[in-house]
Amino acid sequence: MKKNLIIFGTRPEAIKMAPLVKAFFKRNGEFETKVCITAQHREMLDQVLQFFEIVPDYDLNLMKPNQNLYTLTADIITALKPILEDYQPDFVYVHGDTTTTMAASIAAFYSGAQVCHVEAGLRTFNKKSPFPEEMNRSVAGRICDFHFSPTLTSKQNLLNENINEPNILVTGNTVIDALQFSSAKVNSEGFIDDEIETLKELINPTKRIVLVTGHRRENHGDGFINICKALKEIAEKNDDVQIIYPVHLNPNVQKPVYELLEGIKNIKLIPPLAYPAFVWLMNASYLIITDSGGVQEEAPSLGKPVLVMRDTTERPEAVDAGTVLLVGTDVNKIVNQANTLLNNKTFYNRMSTLHNPYGDGTACEKIVHYISNL
Repeated sequence: MKKNLIIFGTRPEAIKMAPLVKAFFKRNGEFETKVCITAQHREMLDQVLQFFEIVPDYDLNLMKPNQNLYTLTADIITALKPILEDYQPDFVYVHGDTTTTMAASIAAFYSGAQVCHVEAGLRTFNKKSPFPEEMNRSVAGRICDFHFSPTLTSKQNLLNENINEPNILVTGNTVIDALQFSSAKVNSEGFIDDEIETLKELINPTKRIVLVTGHRRENHGDGFINICKALKEIAEKNDDVQIIYPVHLNPNVQKPVYELLEGIKNIKLIPPLAYPAFVWLMNASYLIITDSGGVQEEAPSLGKPVLVMRDTTERPEAVDAGTVLLVGTDVNKIVNQANTLLNNKTFYNRMSTLHNPYGDGTACEKIVHYISNL
């Protein structure tokens, strides 16, 4: 029996790895699969695990006040050593581009396990953007034995780095697997969620919803000030729009957002949402403005146009497909593109009906099949 250890630490990782955990659990006669969380994020991670009904076998519980990249990296590698030595997995799975991803891939390599990278091959080719994610995924890419790429573009990036082609599998993105499961669950009869009920009370049914999220380090400072200026202008110019903004807990985000946007009548600043409520709100939205990578992948499956508040993206397929538009943190770009989507129905309809380049929800099935045949 092949032994799997699936490691993740943040909410986005948990969302994208949860369907893979479940896919391997369905094959428990062929695989023994255990889950290890670093808890690089804590509360938000726990909410996702509860929603997907996953109980981790190992919980490193590493989140600390004033945590930094130096201590987190060292703590992850050190804490994983006894787990890897005790369990001795054949395959270790990491996801994407977090500090957990990079550190866990190093620890797994030291243990002698074969390392599998889910969502492999994304690149901006700028090691400082996004920071530290670009280097995290690049380091993991050099270490990992098997690479599960969401698109042909990400596969080509790996080939350009001399990764052996038989070790690369294009799967689509596992986030689509997660979204299909989650969207069906939150919209099913009998599903009850207090956050969703609160959102229903908050939302004005006569207005179109613009959903906003933002957290990227590279946008801290002037970037978030510009974002807030743009949102204020959009709100003032569009009375029939309600902006819903779940504000990230980072003080570098909270300070400018609340100073510049609090009190504007058609902007609602709310605490971060758990995953089920966020999926429900994406479904209810007309337009999404974000700097999130995952939202760029999810929203097109729901027919929602996305404005991406970044200057570069490791997801060029979405830009090429036309499902997202890069606007950076330029006030005029954000305002102009938002107003176009809000007021030009033909442009909106064209963008909202384009094909999602990130797959059809069968990524996890492809990964399990690949590992099964090794």
